[in-house]
Amino acid sequence: MISWFFIGLVITILLTPGPTNTLLASSGIQVGLRKSLLLIPAEAVGYIIAITAWGMLIGKVSATFPLLPTFLKLLSATYIIFLAIKLWRTANQDVVLNQPTIRPKELLCATLLNPKALLFASAIFPAAAWKSQDIYMAHMGTFVALILPIALFWISVGAMLASKKVNWLSQAKLQRTACVVLVSFAIPISYSALNNL
Repeated sequence: MISWFFIGLVITILLTPGPTNTLLASSGIQVGLRKSLLLIPAEAVGYIIAITAWGMLIGKVSATFPLLPTFLKLLSATYIIFLAIKLWRTANQDVVLNQPTIRPKELLCATLLNPKALLFASAIFPAAAWKSQDIYMAHMGTFVALILPIALFWISVGAMLASKKVNWLSQAKLQRTACVVLVSFAIPISYSALNNL
């Protein structure tokens, strides 16, 4: 029922640096791994609310405008490529991680406003998820299960950067790897959308 393509896309996009991941890494730097774990439920709730809201809206509007899902897929693929280019260009710039201590409320707000939620709702979750509760629950359950290890990864990255013990770990390497993977996923999304025209 859950495709490996869905799992791969979710992992790749969740791993991509963005507002939520920057806050998770910042918390790892500031308060360490254990105290930062309180942020993970806030991220999960934020994504559940945002993805569901976008998905339900898209499901309702696409009945009137049947080309909307195709347009949103193309828009999402464009956004992924834009994100990849931005990551590549900023790979050598220092990320400002010294932010005020992050609380769950701030992380929840950042996740609710994260453009990745629209991407997940419009291009990653299958259209059937917005019509069938079983398909929705299966995909959302898988999505939430993937949040935990990826959030732990970003918190750990922050904690490792704070300890300065890992020489091979660099922002540039992470961003350039993410860039290549993003482009490799944008291509099939674009192909799928163009096939529906």
